[in-house]
Amino acid sequence: MATILFLHGWHSIPGGVKPAYLANRGHTVINPALDDNDFVAAVRTAQVEFERHQPQVVVGSSRGGAIAMNIVTGSTPLVLLCPAWKRWGSIASLKPDSVILHSRKDEVIPFAESEELVSNNGLSPETLIEIGSDHRLADDASLSVLHWACEVLASGQRMPWLDDDSQRSVKSFGGNSSGKSSLNSQSEAGYICDSCGEEIVIPLDLTEGSSQTYVEDCPVCCRTNTIHIEFACDGTPHVQAKSEQDYE
Repeated sequence: MATILFLHGWHSIPGGVKPAYLANRGHTVINPALDDNDFVAAVRTAQVEFERHQPQVVVGSSRGGAIAMNIVTGSTPLVLLCPAWKRWGSIASLKPDSVILHSRKDEVIPFAESEELVSNNGLSPETLIEIGSDHRLADDASLSVLHWACEVLASGQRMPWLDDDSQRSVKSFGGNSSGKSSLNSQSEAGYICDSCGEEIVIPLDLTEGSSQTYVEDCPVCCRTNTIHIEFACDGTPHVQAKSEQDYE
């Protein structure tokens, strides 16, 4: 498990939904109280906590994203959630080992500001992940993707689509064609029906979370299977199916 420095947003407090989600999954989350009125003081607090705990990942939410950009983090990767970089601080540079999660429906920080940040720094468009339905990014799918991103980066890996030898076009979350990144270029996977033994191909959608369980009828024998999908840190899906009942 990783040590994560989580920098909260303006008028937020430590112990919110997102840091709690990461902590509940076994990570050590450093979540200091940041001054709402003095940005310099907030940056100073974040820098002290970074140097004290040496986290594997820094997560910054909204104003906390601007704070993350304004502290010295060396080679430590950043995960920025709807970063408010145009509103606070003086730093407009973003290092390559960064990931941005942002909703196109964000009512507080325009999605275009993250697009501008990526473009101005010459980063791959896939640095920006479109997810969620509002500024908070507190829905299950967004939280799952946040956790996945932290695990990948904390392990020392790069995001799969940012590998130097794998420049490729990928679909955005939710299946639209805006050109933003999905977690994996693989859009389908297969399982063996527990009842009839046929291989069944199913679509994949990580916007539903990195761990998914649902029930569906086999299209061949019409018997019901419970499908369980787990996405590994590199985005590789692992699919298991179990019959809902014994047909013997």
